[in-house]
Formats: sequence, structure tokens, C-alpha cells
Amino acid sequence: MKRVNLLIGVLIVVVAGALVAQETLPDPNVLGVDSAQQNLQEISVDRFEDPGFWIPSVAADVGVIMHRRVQGGPMDKEPIPAEVEAGIEVVDEHVIGVRTDFYRRGKATISLRPTRPIAVPGIVKTLSVWVVGRNFNHQLNVVVEDYYGNVNILPMGRLNFSGWKQMHVAVPPTIIQRNPHFTTETGLRIRGFVIDTALEETYGTYYVYFDDLRAVTDLFAEESRDPDDMVDNW
Repeated sequence: MKRVNLLIGVLIVVVAGALVAQETLPDPNVLGVDSAQQNLQEISVDRFEDPGFWIPSVAADVGVIMHRRVQGGPMDKEPIPAEVEAGIEVVDEHVIGVRTDFYRRGKATISLRPTRPIAVPGIVKTLSVWVVGRNFNHQLNVVVEDYYGNVNILPMGRLNFSGWKQMHVAVPPTIIQRNPHFTTETGLRIRGFVIDTALEETYGTYYVYFDDLRAVTDLFAEESRDPDDMVDNW
């Protein structure tokens, strides 16, 4: 009986530890550190002010999809410190909403991609985006392209929450973001977002909203390049 109680106690500790780990945000300072110096900066990649720059899609036999610009945004969103220090004021009054009307229950994939991949400067450590998930058990992923054009899908988490939430993902060091022989091109490209829907919840109409895609990136390599070094772009 004591052994059974001991096993139950161990299981409780393991499960609790896993839950805490899921809520722990990635620390950019310790992700993929490959140089003695870093210059980590938080930047806004896109604020979703222009719906024409984004294209939603879903399989034609799954349902109908549309998107639009909606006024509003998360109240808990904080300004970027570097922009505040520099006195930069930007337009940030809208978000992009995506609506999917399903024909029937079934497995489906919803995507929202830019008209062209978005290049992010520096060596990206983390990505984040504000999302309204409408408390569905769908999985949100961000699609990125590495230095050599390889496509990677990074899971950001479930959309089973109400209201706005800033979702994060760490960029693993296995994703190549630069070639050590060429210092003029670094970073990765954002190819968009993919939502893997939960089979039991693909019915009726589904709404999801996006705002302020950000990155924490190391700009040291770009800023330390010699001013007399030629650019390899010819």
C-alpha cells in the first residue's frame, strides 16, 4: 500500500512539473548562444495593420474562409522599449480577424500567410504573437524558412483560451540562420501561420484574431560588421 502511495506521489510531482514547464516562457539570453557577445533587441515584425498583405486559405472541400481588418487590440500589450526610447510612434489600431465556415466536421488546416516571406534581421531567438483563440482546442504553429530555404514548423500552443493571449515559441539552434563564411545575410523568414484544427471542433463558424508579431533577435553580428566590408549581393 505504501508503494502504491509512493508511486501516486511521484506521478503527481511529474505531472505538476510538466504543467509548470508548459507555462515557462523561453529565455532569449540562453537560446543558441554561439558568441561571446550578444545584442538582444525586441522588434515588431508586423502589426497586422494591412489585411492586403496577408492571405488566408483552407481546403476548398473543407469550408469557406475570409479575413478582414478589425479595430482594437490587446489591452495588456506593452510598447517596445527601444521604440519608446527613440520616440518612434507607429500606427497600431487594428488587428486581423480570420473567419472559417466549415461545411462538415473533419480534419482541417487553416493558414494565414504573407504575400511574401518576411525577413527578420539578426539571429532570432524567440517569436511571439497576440492571438484570440476563442477557447477552441486547435493548435497554432508558425512557419519559418531558414538560411538555406528549408521550411520549419514551430508549435506555439493550443488556442484553448478566451480573450487575448501572447503566445511564444523559441527558435531552436538547429535552424540555421546564417553562414559563418558570409556575414551580410542573417536571420530567418516568416512564412505565416498554420492552425491544425481539432477534429471534434471543426463545425459551424470559427473566428481567430492576430496582432503584433514580434521577435527577440541578436543584432550583434550585423552591427559589428566592418563599414568597409563589401556586400555579397552581386
